[in-house]
Amino acid sequence: MKVLFVHQNCPGQFKHLAPALAAEGHEVVFVTQKGKPTPEGVRKVEYEPHRKVTPKIHPYLAATEAAVLNGQAVARVAFALRRQGFQPDVMIGNPGWGETLFLKDVWTDAPLISLSEFYYNGSGSDVGFDPEFSTGPDAVLRARARSGPHLLAIEAADVAYSPTEWQRVQFPEAYREKIRVIHDGIDTDLVSPDPNARFQVPQGPMLTRADEVLTYVARNLEPYRGFHSLMRALPEILARRPDAHVVIVGGDELSYGSRPRDGGAWREVMQAEVGPLPARVHFTGRIPYADYLSLLQVSSVHLYLTYPFVLSWSMLEAMSAGAFVLGSATAPVLEVIEDGVNGWLVPFFDPRGIALRASEALERRNEVDAIRAAARETIRSRYALGDCLARQKAMIHEVVAGK
Repeated sequence: MKVLFVHQNCPGQFKHLAPALAAEGHEVVFVTQKGKPTPEGVRKVEYEPHRKVTPKIHPYLAATEAAVLNGQAVARVAFALRRQGFQPDVMIGNPGWGETLFLKDVWTDAPLISLSEFYYNGSGSDVGFDPEFSTGPDAVLRARARSGPHLLAIEAADVAYSPTEWQRVQFPEAYREKIRVIHDGIDTDLVSPDPNARFQVPQGPMLTRADEVLTYVARNLEPYRGFHSLMRALPEILARRPDAHVVIVGGDELSYGSRPRDGGAWREVMQAEVGPLPARVHFTGRIPYADYLSLLQVSSVHLYLTYPFVLSWSMLEAMSAGAFVLGSATAPVLEVIEDGVNGWLVPFFDPRGIALRASEALERRNEVDAIRAAARETIRSRYALGDCLARQKAMIHEVVAGK
């Protein structure tokens, strides 16, 4: 079987699926932007948009033009592959950046599977959720315009899948029957509890399970992942827990939403707001994956906060590592965490509520083995990599057999 993957940041959500198919002897080609890693056994083909988005284009159309430019660049690479004799049996892509827009125009008979990760709505999800950073009606209109390429993508797809049920139902009702719920999968063998784990804080102490450690992880420190709520809760947490270390992992770039009004990074803005913090608060920036796993394994309490948006792997990996997770009572966290059973829920907009709950969790960190075990069992039973890969492969073979 010949399989074509498309994702601007190879391997993206296909980091397990693409090499697994290659290991089974299938010919796997991965189209991606320049400078990305090459999964084992996979042939990587690079693309590059021929220009940037038009300066001063209408802001509602900036994301759409970027999607068209990416889709056009991928189509040109695809036509070149077709001229070389490559004919995929199935095409799989994340349409979030427009790359799958024209694949069916290159290979009209090849089925297309779309990883339908998110559909932008003007209400009910991220837009307008946080009144502090709301931009009013303009954000609602921009969200509707931004969904144009996503609508084209789901229309073109033969089959689609979403990581969670909540992410699936963000798409228009007319297309939901086309979308299955299959998570990318968590490697529960690799991400597992280790009572002997140690985490070396950069230029700081060595932390173990014997220490009192509150952890927070995001790709970037920003409001979409509740960083402002964390920072506002910190002073009271630190006052109530004088021996606690707080390890905050994440970069200063922007993944979602908007930058601060006066520029700079959200970390700087929030540090200025809450004032000086003691040396036991550790901002690590981004860290290697192996160090990140060690951090989850030494964590006493792991705090995960998010707007109603794409669910982070980090929350599920924290649960798989046996961490005591406090998650915000927002979708799609509510799809995974049952309060008091496999974690605790906290109010996203209430820093004092977060502080009280986190402080209690730290105090009781040695009394919650049942919650830690239930958290890991949730991941093993619902999100284990082997099971998710099997479902993804079954979907692929079903689509290929029916083409």
